[in-house]
Amino acid sequence: MIMKQTAFISLFIFAIHLLSAQDVEWRYDRTGIYKETGLLEAWKPDTGPELLWRFDGLGEGFSSVTVGAGKLYVTGLTDGKGYLYVLDANGRLLNKKEYGDEWDVSHNGTRGSVIPNDGKLYVVSGHGKVVCFDQLTLNVLWEKNYTRDYGGQIPKYGVNESPLIVGEKLILTPGGTQHNVIAVNKNTGELIWSSMAKGDISSYCCPIYVADQTILQIVTITGHHIVGIDITDGKLLWSFPFTNRFFEHPNTPIYGNGMLLCTSSYGVGSVMLRLTDGGKNVEQAWSAISLDSRTGHFLKIGNYAYGSGDYGKGSWYCVDWKTGKQLYKDRTIATGAIIAAGDMLYCYSEKGDMALVRATPEKFDIVSRFTVTHGTGAHWAHPVIHKGVLYVRHGDTLMAYRIK
Repeated sequence: MIMKQTAFISLFIFAIHLLSAQDVEWRYDRTGIYKETGLLEAWKPDTGPELLWRFDGLGEGFSSVTVGAGKLYVTGLTDGKGYLYVLDANGRLLNKKEYGDEWDVSHNGTRGSVIPNDGKLYVVSGHGKVVCFDQLTLNVLWEKNYTRDYGGQIPKYGVNESPLIVGEKLILTPGGTQHNVIAVNKNTGELIWSSMAKGDISSYCCPIYVADQTILQIVTITGHHIVGIDITDGKLLWSFPFTNRFFEHPNTPIYGNGMLLCTSSYGVGSVMLRLTDGGKNVEQAWSAISLDSRTGHFLKIGNYAYGSGDYGKGSWYCVDWKTGKQLYKDRTIATGAIIAAGDMLYCYSEKGDMALVRATPEKFDIVSRFTVTHGTGAHWAHPVIHKGVLYVRHGDTLMAYRIK
């Protein structure tokens, strides 16, 4: 009886945490803008903010940390297998679960981030395996597979997708000719609708939800097109040609004020689309080949877009959101991933520099910077901010810095 009461109390406390703790998914809410206040306006010279802790032993991977019920979730590759790690806010390992084969063909490691939602965790492996876990126990609730279940195609560098949840729908991009973009029930994995879209191969892009148009829709980028899909039934609303020689578009679209900034590399750069007719159509507002981020993304603050492009030359940009006019171009640090909180940018370069930069259209105004020395492999994981802590994943290592 005592054991049953203890188990019930644990479940009750967990349920309270679920209701009170705010989930942090891919790039916070896919915008890259973290709703944090009171953060440090400068860091210690050279050393940067205080390192609270680091966790070594994640294995290979580029997936970012996400947060749910006050716990941290991240994935890693070890000996060909993917593992889901659950840590507490002090960096202690609470749980670890293998979920099957992971990507060890090229640029080895995990890709998409864990998505916490409504007491469950969702993981998409580099081989296109979709797993739904119970958030408390890590028991597997259901599984699907892009190739087996939907005739999907696995891109050259593996599937890179942090799935999108809208209500009861889990949005996935198998990239098949019939089941190109799909919605499944997040609780059961059963198919709700399937869209042929344009039949393109998936292109490493995480979809977004546009909820302020007459027609509520999903927007994503596949191999040759940007597409808008009706959230209710999967109908293709519009498409816009967008491709490069490798069919690779890893950057999540950025949306604001009826406009979509879609960014890629290898000569295609960025295009700004304006939704028209309540979301039934789009028109091009502007384009810029130089804004060619491969994996670092852009973000929108006020009337400006910030990010890195001109790949390989280390340029950081600010452009006018409405016109695409370039306001500055800076090569102080190498290109990389960008997030923001308040009026500050957090820029994590592919060379391991972490820079705190004022979000101003006047110049790339670095206030503080330090070099990430722990960890292994490429500096590709996007940093995360939660409750005054900056989380930086570098391959095998996760670091937590106090920034409040």
